[in-house]
Amino acid sequence: MEKCIMKLENITKSFFGNQVLKNVDFDVYAGKVHALVGGNGAGKSTLMKILTGVYARDSGSMTFCGEEVDFKSYKDAFGHGIAMIFQEMSSVLTLSVTENIFLNNEILKHKCILNKEQMRKRALELLALLGVDIDPDVTLGKLTVGERQMVEIVKALSGDARILVMDEPTASLSTKEVENLFGIIENLKQQGIGIIYISHRMNEIMSIADSVTILRDGQIVAELNSGELSIEKMITHMMGEENSTSFEWHPPKNAAFDETILEVDGLQVDGWIKDISFQLHKGEVIGFAGLLSSGRTEILEALFGIRRTQEGKITVLGEERPVKSVKDAIRAGFGLVPEDRRTKGLVLMHSVKDNLTLPVLEKMKKGPFLDQKKMEQATRYSIDELAVKADSIDQMIRLLSGGNQQKIVVSKWLRSDMKIMLLDEPTAGVDISSKKELIATIRKFTNEGNGAIFVSSELQELMAVCDRIYILKKGRIINELRHEEIESEEVLQNAVQQ
Repeated sequence: MEKCIMKLENITKSFFGNQVLKNVDFDVYAGKVHALVGGNGAGKSTLMKILTGVYARDSGSMTFCGEEVDFKSYKDAFGHGIAMIFQEMSSVLTLSVTENIFLNNEILKHKCILNKEQMRKRALELLALLGVDIDPDVTLGKLTVGERQMVEIVKALSGDARILVMDEPTASLSTKEVENLFGIIENLKQQGIGIIYISHRMNEIMSIADSVTILRDGQIVAELNSGELSIEKMITHMMGEENSTSFEWHPPKNAAFDETILEVDGLQVDGWIKDISFQLHKGEVIGFAGLLSSGRTEILEALFGIRRTQEGKITVLGEERPVKSVKDAIRAGFGLVPEDRRTKGLVLMHSVKDNLTLPVLEKMKKGPFLDQKKMEQATRYSIDELAVKADSIDQMIRLLSGGNQQKIVVSKWLRSDMKIMLLDEPTAGVDISSKKELIATIRKFTNEGNGAIFVSSELQELMAVCDRIYILKKGRIINELRHEEIESEEVLQNAVQQ
């Protein structure tokens, strides 16, 4: 008989009069993967924060191993064996693997001295338990993103975890790293650990979940077991019948393929990315496709002045524009939606209003001062334009869901004088509905005579967005495909794997 570790019943939660969870039931069983699926703002994060003691529920009950519980903090939940691996990892890159594993959970001797020997020994045991070959003494910053993800899992297990919550664990992983992670999850299942898996990637849910709970607008709209799963069924429940169709490519309107908005000639970045030459036309979206470390992100960061170029020429609207800094890039008409929105795209301790108006502060001035009324008007327009879900324009940006944060990152550039939008994995950790909205926003921007460069690991998205796709390998462009040449995802996949 399956053993229920945690039972949540009739959980409700409201913020400022807005009910975000409505009588939600959720069970976690030993040795099972229970996927939690829903759009941005559906209530997934709030439910998990209640489970892990970050938020207090308004009503309902929580039963852990047969006993009713009321966690007062994350530490309280962690002490019961409930741990969460967050989408944005909580690692300290300058500390060692061992130090990260036992951060805020240190093993002490004489109640006041770090027992480094015991922590290292325990770290080795936990790494071996998962079959992970990582040196416990190496500085975390020297590891790959996938290896850091494994360390996060080991950190969670250091508290004798019974339940492990994984929030978008594959968002930044390569295909091989995803395979390794799935192997780890199977290992954890065999040890009787219950896993809650949150992801917007439907194929992953199909591969790994034993059961799925789907939330929409704070309510459970479906509970499915593995035998009932299909991508179409999950999307329909997530979005409702009227919005369940998948996104597809639409030819650009008013594109001027005889007018070049951006020309890059012989760009060299970081010494190993060489001979990068391409054109972007008015009204066009081009894509960069390639495996991990192919140079996609580095090229975008060079165009935005974050990375120095050794050689090459950048021409915008017929005028050569040397880009030596971010200021140079913004003046030239570039805007960047970075891969890591939390550390590079947002100021987390500031409000929605502050983040949205940051690139256009000069336009917000009235004399020497900022015009608060103008800032509020611009913010409300942006929120309405992209249907951002926020309690108020003064809400801290860190409190928004990942998808709504991403909408802010995109929207803030739309108020600027941007002519070329650079998008690096813009839909990572974003639900299908928000993906549609972001793609529609990109196309609306280019239909106005602008251009966009789109980087994504999701080949289906590249096909849905891009008019042409450049294939990169080891820092060089090796192929160019027009949309009409890409008959299927397999064709694009084969081009990438060359």
